[in-house]
Amino acid sequence: MQGYIHSIESLAAVDGEGVRCAVFLSGCPLRCVYCHNPDTWQHGGTPTEGEALVKKVARFKPYFGDRGGITFSGGEPLIQASFIASVVPLLRKESISYILDTSGAVPLSEDVKAAVNGASSVLLDLKFPDEESYQKYTHSSIKLPLSFLAYLEQVGKPAVIRTVIVPGINDSEEWLDRYLAVLSNYSCVTKYELLGFHCLGFHKYEKLGVANPLIHTSAMDPERLSVLQEYVNAKKEANE
Repeated sequence: MQGYIHSIESLAAVDGEGVRCAVFLSGCPLRCVYCHNPDTWQHGGTPTEGEALVKKVARFKPYFGDRGGITFSGGEPLIQASFIASVVPLLRKESISYILDTSGAVPLSEDVKAAVNGASSVLLDLKFPDEESYQKYTHSSIKLPLSFLAYLEQVGKPAVIRTVIVPGINDSEEWLDRYLAVLSNYSCVTKYELLGFHCLGFHKYEKLGVANPLIHTSAMDPERLSVLQEYVNAKKEANE
């Protein structure tokens, strides 16, 4: 079966634990105001057979060690859940594990469930904590991500939750309390990680001729991000 691949990063260090090969699949249903990969929005990319992909990534097995493997990212990788599901047995044959880096903004089809069930864990981007803010900043509904999170809880799939913190939008303890309230009833959540908004993708908007909603927004201050991360860590620990 063919999938459509935007790009592959052979030795990724920020896409899950250990050394990983990040496979970025094309297509995304969201239009997040802070997106740094608008070039992945469209369902294009390089047509690739599952066997060819596994053959390519298997070359990096010596670097994976006990914790590494593949990360399917995007765009939104679960737009191509049927492709991922078709690759799962091929990866298993090569003893290569994978994780999903997803927004969860997809219907829970059988292929999506198969892709989740085969993953060792999931990186789930909780973009905003309520319907109003989710609609405002992603142009979609929070209902699908919450259903996806509920499925992770149902099957006991370990999940690291991630949130991009954007100056002037959600960079306060009050906002984080709202996120934490959403996550409080999910035992599958192993970690809550805050990611700082950056401006590294701004040139992509110019190249594509796409309006950048945050063109005048500065990158998140690392010191402030550290303070907020300590805040959520303490809150999460206190509630365990």
